[in-house]
Amino acid sequence: MSDLKSEAAALEEQFTQAITDAESLDALEQVRVAALGKKGRVSELMKGLGKMSPDERKEAGPLLNGLKARITEAITTRQDVLHDAALTVKLEQERVDVTLPVATPDAEQGRIHPNSQVIDEIVAIFADMGFDVKEGPDIETDEYNFNALNIPPEHPARQMHDTFYFHEQEDGSRLLLRTHTSPVQVRTMRSEEPPLRFIAPGRTFRCDSDQTHTPMFHQVEGMVIDKETHMGHLRWTLEEFCKAFFEVDSVEMRFRPSYFPFTEPSMEVDVRCDRSGKDIKIGQGDDWMEILGCGMVNPNVLKASNLDPEIYQGFAFGIGIDRLAMLKYGAPDLRAFFDGDARWIKHYGFSPLDVPSLYGGLSR
Repeated sequence: MSDLKSEAAALEEQFTQAITDAESLDALEQVRVAALGKKGRVSELMKGLGKMSPDERKEAGPLLNGLKARITEAITTRQDVLHDAALTVKLEQERVDVTLPVATPDAEQGRIHPNSQVIDEIVAIFADMGFDVKEGPDIETDEYNFNALNIPPEHPARQMHDTFYFHEQEDGSRLLLRTHTSPVQVRTMRSEEPPLRFIAPGRTFRCDSDQTHTPMFHQVEGMVIDKETHMGHLRWTLEEFCKAFFEVDSVEMRFRPSYFPFTEPSMEVDVRCDRSGKDIKIGQGDDWMEILGCGMVNPNVLKASNLDPEIYQGFAFGIGIDRLAMLKYGAPDLRAFFDGDARWIKHYGFSPLDVPSLYGGLSR
């Protein structure tokens, strides 16, 4: 029995020291297995109890159970210490600076192009006025792009230096890339009965390229056709649009006589602005800026669209979407709109969730 006591004392000293020296949870687990595992030293001694006499078990049982309990307690205590130490190291290594900006989710990394954003803004404004949105094909015929809009054959816009033509067809006619979105007006008047109130945003194409012109650009046409519409309605519509789009309380407009084949009378519209700073401010200042063209629909256009000009009248206007985007958001060069530069779109682009509305605000 004295040999068992000596062996138990030696094992307790050995494993207590091993537990103290364990520097990690893995090392401590190895000590536990060596002492208390199925083939551990203490477990082997416990198996010998079955071979002892009743009197020997009465003395050896408490001795070995006490040894097992003390080693188990030492392992648990050391385990708590190592766990706390490991947690401290992990927290130190994985420290998060809560003052840093929140990372942008992948779903919000993309950007809406300023042209697309401005189109949505325009649609939101005119939809609130009761305007529908119409669309038409990018490839048009002479009939819709020129003839029905009262543009004569000798007009400069019909020449090769201004219009992109396709090859001549068998019947002698030629298709072309539309030079404005006005053909949508004719298509709508020929297919629907007045009263009409709609806008037609879309891409247009002309042979031109510089800081403020590109071969492909965007326009929005607006038209109202009924029996009573007059110039006062046109002026109010454009004033309300400009106030809403540029998000100002008031805007002063100046209508100058001009000439467009499809309107009579025709006018170019200027808005009061301030050019003294880096960005142009609309609605204030001592300067003027031309912003769009408009007029009352020419009776010849009404006739070409199968409407009686003695009964119906209306107004139309056209606005450059790219130009509006440049004015509102301070982009200096139109060509950059189509360069596909990721840095440019990241700077001038909009969040996919930034949907413009008159209630929530059109712009950021």
